[in-house]
Amino acid sequence: MVRFSRVFRQYSLFTALQLQRNWLNLIQGSFRHSSTKAAPRFTRMEYQDAVCTLNTLQTNASVLEQVRRERGPPQHQLHAMKGFLQRAGLTVEELDHLNIIHVTGTKGKGSTCAFTEQILRNYGFRTGFYSSPHLVQVRERIRINGQPISKELFTKYFWQVYGRLDETKDCHGGTMPAYFRFLTILAFHIFLQEKVDLAVIEVGIGGAYDCTNVISQPWVCGISSLGIDHTSILGDTIEKIAWQKGGIFKPGVPAFTVKQQEGPLTVLQQRAEEIGCSLSVCPDLTEYPVDEGVLHLGLAGQHQLINASLALQLSHSWLQHRCLSDKHLPSASMFGGVTQAKGFKPSPVMLKGLADTEWPGRTQTLRRGPITYFLDGAHTTGSMLACARWFNEAAAQRERMAVGPVVRVLLFNATGERDSAAMLKLLVPYHFDFAVFCPNITETIATCNADQQNFNVSVENMLTRCLDNQQSWRLLTGQRQKQPGDELLISAGSLPLVAERQSDSLVFPCILSALQWITQGRDSVLADPGKRVIPVKPSIAAKASSLRDATEIHVLIAGSLHLVGGALKHLDPVSAS
Repeated sequence: MVRFSRVFRQYSLFTALQLQRNWLNLIQGSFRHSSTKAAPRFTRMEYQDAVCTLNTLQTNASVLEQVRRERGPPQHQLHAMKGFLQRAGLTVEELDHLNIIHVTGTKGKGSTCAFTEQILRNYGFRTGFYSSPHLVQVRERIRINGQPISKELFTKYFWQVYGRLDETKDCHGGTMPAYFRFLTILAFHIFLQEKVDLAVIEVGIGGAYDCTNVISQPWVCGISSLGIDHTSILGDTIEKIAWQKGGIFKPGVPAFTVKQQEGPLTVLQQRAEEIGCSLSVCPDLTEYPVDEGVLHLGLAGQHQLINASLALQLSHSWLQHRCLSDKHLPSASMFGGVTQAKGFKPSPVMLKGLADTEWPGRTQTLRRGPITYFLDGAHTTGSMLACARWFNEAAAQRERMAVGPVVRVLLFNATGERDSAAMLKLLVPYHFDFAVFCPNITETIATCNADQQNFNVSVENMLTRCLDNQQSWRLLTGQRQKQPGDELLISAGSLPLVAERQSDSLVFPCILSALQWITQGRDSVLADPGKRVIPVKPSIAAKASSLRDATEIHVLIAGSLHLVGGALKHLDPVSAS
């Protein structure tokens, strides 16, 4: 396998990129024509083999570009998805047996799904949960009873689906489903094979055009908070985005949403009326009476309150459909217009479900001696604002108890078309001592972990984005602008394995090097002898004296779920095993 550290030291950046592409071509050449029947020719058919093959089906960047090219009536996208389903041995009608809860939104849809799944699992149902993206391993996207599917089952079912599609591709112009579309088919196949009682399905992007919208008869639909994201696909106004999100509504299927701005709520109402379904707006969480005190949530942050309310309505509606009626629970209205959903007294099972919910990488806190990591995959301005408030409140509580100096560090990256400067502007008021930027590269030595490999985003583009983010931070914080004589952080000819400090901001070539500099050997997991320590210049080491002397270090990791996932790979080795 190519060792990226050797590439970065000995070759120009262009050469490194060429070698990376050659490595991809080698992998693709080994797997592109595999199928279930051809499987015996591989000496190893293990989990990593399946993931490497999966990676040849394009990454998210390619999927986005494909959607842009193919944008048209939703039925065109769904017709292609139905064709792939059929080739994989599935039908749309079979999906009806999954008793699906279908959820979309811009912010909070994953958390809403996590709350909902936990509640219904606590009732004793066998649950399936499909979400995206993954943090550390791709099998996290497909969960049975709250746990990522095992490597053995992922591998088994992967080759079943991949083999059927590969064997039929010659009759269909050589087409194979793209990465996300394939995983969606795989999730449906697994949930059917594993005989789940229900499946909670999180939309990938939008709703109307999303491949999960092949679902024809869900039991209930939900829409979390709406905002601006993926504008090149969904539209450049929140009303256009609302139209796309409302595309998951189905005739006669109850739908719930949280409080929205007047414009997008009107659009959702129109979509519900056109399609022929009820649409109810969830109440505040305070409107659900409890016997003692307040509702306790397993996920931190004020923004989780409305997600929990949506989850209560979705799980209650699903239970009504299942005929587990409760005399304390009101019935939903049937059709037409927007109604206000009523708060109800949650059952003890529901309360425990809300309290037990875990959703890694979202308002997650990890404590390692003097270092506390605050991880949140916020990647829109709305979610970043919520993230910043959560971080400031949680960090301030710890800082009030500290007996010495506390250093705040921001570790940030953003990808795609997202407005990094707008997100960074929201973080400036929270007084970070250091702002550290790095690409979503876990480490500069390629490992056998194929789960986090992304071949379709160039290293050069990722690093350029980091430098742009650093420049934005410098402008927002009033620091001196880069002068022609200043040393470049990353030279045009190579990718160094050291960082160059400029005032309070730094750029590192990978997540591991950034974390090692931030923690200064004070995190026992990162200080593991098995991890290669990337050297830094003496001047950079000297600038970290405040990190070495601090009583506590508070690190906010945000801007990208892929960044959070790469960090967790190093901070929580169990998640990568």
